Amino acid sequence: MPPLVLIGLAAVTVWSLVSHRFERWGIAGPAVLIALGALTTVWNVPAFAAAIDTEVSSRVVELILAILLFTDAMEVRGRGLFGGERNATLRLLLIALPLAIMLAALISVFLVPDALLVALVIACVVMPIDLAPAARMLRLGSLPPRVRSILTIEGGYNDGLVAPFFGMSLAVSVAITKAIEAQPGDQNRILDQGAEDFARVFANAAPSILAAIAVGITLGTCLGLAVRHLHRIGWASDAGIRLVTMLLPLIAFGTAAVIPEINANGFVAAFVTGLAYRIMRTRGMEVRSIPHTELRFIDEVGVLTTNLVWFMLGGTMLVAFSGGVEWALIVFALLSLTLLRIGPVYLSLLRSTVGRRDRLLIGALGPRGTASIVFALLAYNALPSGSTEADYVLMIAVATVVGSVLIHGVVAPAVLSEIDRRRGPAAN
Repeated sequence: MPPLVLIGLAAVTVWSLVSHRFERWGIAGPAVLIALGALTTVWNVPAFAAAIDTEVSSRVVELILAILLFTDAMEVRGRGLFGGERNATLRLLLIALPLAIMLAALISVFLVPDALLVALVIACVVMPIDLAPAARMLRLGSLPPRVRSILTIEGGYNDGLVAPFFGMSLAVSVAITKAIEAQPGDQNRILDQGAEDFARVFANAAPSILAAIAVGITLGTCLGLAVRHLHRIGWASDAGIRLVTMLLPLIAFGTAAVIPEINANGFVAAFVTGLAYRIMRTRGMEVRSIPHTELRFIDEVGVLTTNLVWFMLGGTMLVAFSGGVEWALIVFALLSLTLLRIGPVYLSLLRSTVGRRDRLLIGALGPRGTASIVFALLAYNALPSGSTEADYVLMIAVATVVGSVLIHGVVAPAVLSEIDRRRGPAAN
């Protein structure tokens, strides 16, 4: 076992033992694990850089994201694939998200002109939301249930919608970057290959999402009905069902991503599988939520894998900023976490049933996490090693996610907790 992996497991073990006390003090787990990852990696940054610049690291983080999306889907309340929030969710996915990506690409060109060739790639990396850094915030009573539900549903679908645009923009960026560095005789061949990759991703964009939804509905419905029936007649125990819920997102992701005939988006497949499974498993139940005893295992695995991602992010932060920190990148990261999301979200929800206060909350409370790390690692591994473009993608992604951990994992929970505390005496 590589020493860095062993140290990472040890760090997560130590944190697991003391996390309860630290969280009561308001110290967020992601922030602590990022710091531990940085302290561990500082002794051998080149070794860690070589470790993350591999296809294996990208695949591992992809599987972690699939598990987290499935878990998020299990927590959605309401009916159907949109949890009863179809109008608001579609506005966010089809209006706010594309607008935010376009604005982020334009602002990145202005603030970081050297990253021109990967401007759209960067926008696709930093704009999808992921609730992993905000687990504590989502549990607070001062956060309206509707806001929590809309954020959960948006976070499940936006990765899959962004993935085709990310793939197309990455294909173009890789081709142009390699062509610039190549010998004159190889440039046409590289550009032709890039055009083929772009055309393939473009042609498969809509079919891959539709296929993922079909895979998710089929798997989730079949397993949900089977579990409900077998548990009712006494054939399936809670322990067996816990294993099923753990394996289901892996099966969904693998079915979508591994079988070329299906050519589906694995992230959307995992999320929709969770939605369909929850609907079928709780059908006919008085309380439309899966018993906690059946979700305990996957919840704990999700916490473990997420903690490992935060530890890895700490080391990645040192790799990204080993050559120094450019303040333009920090400014762009802060803008992507605030104005570049709040503005499009607010505009997209105008004349909807979502009130002004909830619109602002949905825009402001859009954390970035595992999804951004996955896309950043894919881009970092695909772009020429050591290129300025690859370094900028990694630096901006790290700055954005670390900023989100601080804003959504530390500051926002503290503010919402204070609101809860003040409301307590007033309610009494």
